[in-house]
Amino acid sequence: MSMYGRDPWGGPLEINTTDSATDDDRSRNLQDLDRAALSSRPLDETQQSWLLGPSGEQKKKKYVDLGCIIVSRKIFVWTVGTLLVSAFLAGFITLIVKTVPRHRHSRPPPDNYTLALRKSLMFFNAQRSGKLPKHNNVSWRGNSCLRDGNDPSTTFKDLAGGFYDAGDAIKFNFPASFAMTMLSWGVIEYSAKYEAAGELSHVKEIIKWGSDYFLKTFNHSADSIDRLVAQVGVGSTAGGSTTPNDHYCWMRPEDIDYQRPVSQCHSCSDLAAEMAAALAASSIVFKDNKAYSQKLVHGAKTLFRFSREQRGRYSAGGSTDAATFYNSTSYWDEFIWGGAWMYYATGNSSYLQLATTPGLAKHAGAFWGGPDYGVLSWDNKLAGAQVLLSRLRLFLSPGYPYEEILRTFHNQTSIIMCSYLPVFTTFNRTKGGLIQLNHGRPQPLQYVVNAAFLATLYSEYLDAADTPGWYCGPNFYSTDVLREFAKTQIDYILGKNPRKMSYVVGFGNHYPKHVHHRGASIPKNKIKYSCKGGWKWRDTPKANPNTIDGAMVAGPDKHDGFRDVRSNYNYTEPTLAGNAGLVAALVALSGEKSVGIDKNTIFSAVPPMFPTPPPPPAPWKP
Repeated sequence: MSMYGRDPWGGPLEINTTDSATDDDRSRNLQDLDRAALSSRPLDETQQSWLLGPSGEQKKKKYVDLGCIIVSRKIFVWTVGTLLVSAFLAGFITLIVKTVPRHRHSRPPPDNYTLALRKSLMFFNAQRSGKLPKHNNVSWRGNSCLRDGNDPSTTFKDLAGGFYDAGDAIKFNFPASFAMTMLSWGVIEYSAKYEAAGELSHVKEIIKWGSDYFLKTFNHSADSIDRLVAQVGVGSTAGGSTTPNDHYCWMRPEDIDYQRPVSQCHSCSDLAAEMAAALAASSIVFKDNKAYSQKLVHGAKTLFRFSREQRGRYSAGGSTDAATFYNSTSYWDEFIWGGAWMYYATGNSSYLQLATTPGLAKHAGAFWGGPDYGVLSWDNKLAGAQVLLSRLRLFLSPGYPYEEILRTFHNQTSIIMCSYLPVFTTFNRTKGGLIQLNHGRPQPLQYVVNAAFLATLYSEYLDAADTPGWYCGPNFYSTDVLREFAKTQIDYILGKNPRKMSYVVGFGNHYPKHVHHRGASIPKNKIKYSCKGGWKWRDTPKANPNTIDGAMVAGPDKHDGFRDVRSNYNYTEPTLAGNAGLVAALVALSGEKSVGIDKNTIFSAVPPMFPTPPPPPAPWKP
């Protein structure tokens, strides 16, 4: 069978197919026809490509088959070349950078406040009671008073832990609660500075140690309670008593073998509200540990409810020790202070309503002044509460119905800050420059450090609120003046005083060597000294064998005088509350001023505020 066609470029095209033709025959015939067609007349490039398609050789030269993609050979070569050259240059530059010597810009050495901060925190390690952690890092301390609570008269059988108050082994829960509140406040405001100093985890361990102990002193899982542990141990030697106790005996805490009574209270608003403040503040410190934080908040709620329902001063309940050593003059200031911390920890506005009740402020002495007005201490927290609530007004402006009393607290805080300045004569100063906040009475430093903390903190509040200063009457003062006041006072304590004496043990080269402290004054020599057997270490003129690093002693007298003698606790005894204020002041002054406070963490539980509009005025009547 023959088929005839027309060659598109001229001439006949005959394709002869037969049934018997094989595929090879057909292929040979087609090739012959192609050659014939191509030789019959010259073809241009377009025609050749139409007939034969692209040359495989040309395709091979112009493109590179990478398997998943075909790219231009020219682009491929340029890309690979560029990568190789770049790698070579990078390696060459790296080699130069590593081999050429350069000047390293190391961090500046820590300032004195940071160095003193690290020391002062170690005092709390030395004061720990109970079974110590392995990393306590005080070589001369060990486990002690593990049987605290083993008293038939108490409901709470496990009271091991917590902190010893001072140079003895008594656990006074009232000043200890204030100490933990102050430490927590410092962490909440200055966590970045603690981090920079490398002490954040350390201070949080200290706060947790105290908080865990407080939870043992009442039924923290209940919603309401009727009793609270006020004290473990006793120190009264009234009437010449020779019964072994924490003041009559001079023993290392590790060797105590006498009975340690437990004091409970049933009407102790001041103690319960202060401990509630401590747990509330601690809950903010540990807010990232949700379960533990909620546990602390629940305990704080229970304590604060108890403080409101069972009115009374803890030191009026018949405890000789409480009235003698840590007498509370009022519980109204703790209601404001505790209420403010409860509000920050929970966001519950009922606590803010209570803290801003004018009647409470009046009872706390907010409107009448007095010789101790503006002096923050373990007894009177009004000045601290005023600063704490001024913070709320500066940053959140809650408005009505809180604005009036918050404005009053803010104004009163400004007046307190004015009273700290040397240009005014509210408080006397020693010739060396130490402010006499306790009017020349002994043990002045614990009040000075608290004032230094409040002054620095308030200046930071104003700076963060873009307020350059404040008015004292007609005169305007910058925030730098407050910071300078705080620095001069802390510098005095660290050695810039007429005696060139550092009142923080272990800081500097000249510091007290005869600290009134049982554990520090008795050598750890595997000898157990009895109750009276330790008196020889109390009375020896030799320096303490153990250095209690970071302990701020009671301080000099009103003439800048100081006697480094162990027997006079008014000069040489350190306390938990005093050291807590020192730590707070030191962290506030440490590091770079530009770091500033943490404006928001304290408000983490506070809901957004939508101020209630004030009520409309009464209708006009003729």
